Parts: sequence; C-alpha cells; structure tokens
Amino acid sequence: MKKTVRGKVYDTDEMSVVKKVSHGAYGDPAGYEETLYVAENGTYFLYTNGGAESPYPTEKLTSLSKVKAAAWEEENA
Repeated sequence: MKKTVRGKVYDTDEMSVVKKVSHGAYGDPAGYEETLYVAENGTYFLYTNGGAESPYPTEKLTSLSKVKAAAWEEENA
C-alpha cells in the first residue's frame, strides 16, 4: 500500500513488518488489524484497518516515534 503522510509517500511493500495483530474474526464489523512497520531510515508506522463498527473503519498509516512504537509493541505482546 502506498500512502502519503505529511506530503511524503510511503510504500508498505518496501518496509519491514515488526508485528501484526488482528482483533476479531474475518468479516466481523467490529474486527480490525494493526500492523507495525519500520522503514529503512528507522521511521515507524502503524497501519490500521477494520470493519465499519471498529475503531479503524478506513485504512490509515500513522507515523510513530520509536518510543510510541515500543509502547505499542509492549501493549500487544
């Protein structure tokens, strides 16, 4: 997926997956997934996408600091 964040284009196909977490079953309107990526330059991104009733009804790529990425990993251990 290519996404523009603050005017810069990022491509998840060129990033490394750190961790992926799924909540709910496939097709569940409240289900969603979160995937933490790291780019070659050390920038972290959280990809989120889910059903219409989930916290992430549309796909989104959010830039995270290294500290916030580590906190997300800890919460999802």
